[in-house]
Amino acid sequence: MADPVALVALMLDAALGWPNRLYRWVGHPVGGFARLIALCERRWNRPEFGDQGRRLLGMVSVLLLVALVGGGLAIIEAFLRSMMGSLVWIALALLAFPGLAQRSLFDHVRPVARRLAERDLPGAREAVGRIVGRDVDNLDAAGVARAAIESLAESFCDGVVAPLFWLLVGGLPGLWIYKAVNTADSLIGHRESRWRAYGWAAARLDDVLNLVPARISGVMLCIAGAGGWRTLWRDHGNHASPNAGWPEAAMAGGLGLRLAGPLRYDGVVLDKPWIGSGRIDATGDDIDRALHLYVRACGLLWIVAGGIAWLR
Repeated sequence: MADPVALVALMLDAALGWPNRLYRWVGHPVGGFARLIALCERRWNRPEFGDQGRRLLGMVSVLLLVALVGGGLAIIEAFLRSMMGSLVWIALALLAFPGLAQRSLFDHVRPVARRLAERDLPGAREAVGRIVGRDVDNLDAAGVARAAIESLAESFCDGVVAPLFWLLVGGLPGLWIYKAVNTADSLIGHRESRWRAYGWAAARLDDVLNLVPARISGVMLCIAGAGGWRTLWRDHGNHASPNAGWPEAAMAGGLGLRLAGPLRYDGVVLDKPWIGSGRIDATGDDIDRALHLYVRACGLLWIVAGGIAWLR
């Protein structure tokens, strides 16, 4: 059996997550990426450079981020392999597991279901507001539940499947390059006028890096839910993202719900198409069902990671 780095990283993440005390003490690795991205953005995303100049400088900032993260992690991994021999997988798993978000995602979504079960709509809005970017102040209980389930589905790809995929493909550099690009996309890969040109490279590279993981995510959720295939193939294109629609459609089909639809961002209503053809009146119980489906899908990833380690 080869080094079980990916499997052990999944286990560590599920058992430990990234504890709040540790976060308060040292922060999280993506915080360093965010600071570098913000530094470049302040220097290079200026109106006087024009759209073409800002797009070019945005590409330079992403290339700089990828080079620093990938090069640094490649040096660290090579050093550890030369020093630790057959036990290197322990150190690599310890450095890899903070890049996964199985535990964190569960811990952020579960409180939304609890608040809805307690009929605490303001508390549920506050809880879901921590994990979604849409306006939540006017959401009813069903809207809150759908928002939580949609975030769970999308983040299953971004926070679990994609970093695991790139860990298996490219080792530590692959995982952390993905996390760096995904962080850049979340910070600057927006369509507003301030970001459209400068964040273009970050958004497009994030789309490319998620192409395969998004489709794997959809398949895993359908397998875990023992259904949803028809909705996956029919409705994955109903999302503005080329990737997010895959896990969302799989989740909608597996739960018999309709997700997405009209949303409000910054006071503006966006008439987005629905994903799925089931119920629209999602509840806290549906969030619990989605979490159970999510846990089963994560379990399938453990099996895949263990199998790959064995086959190698």
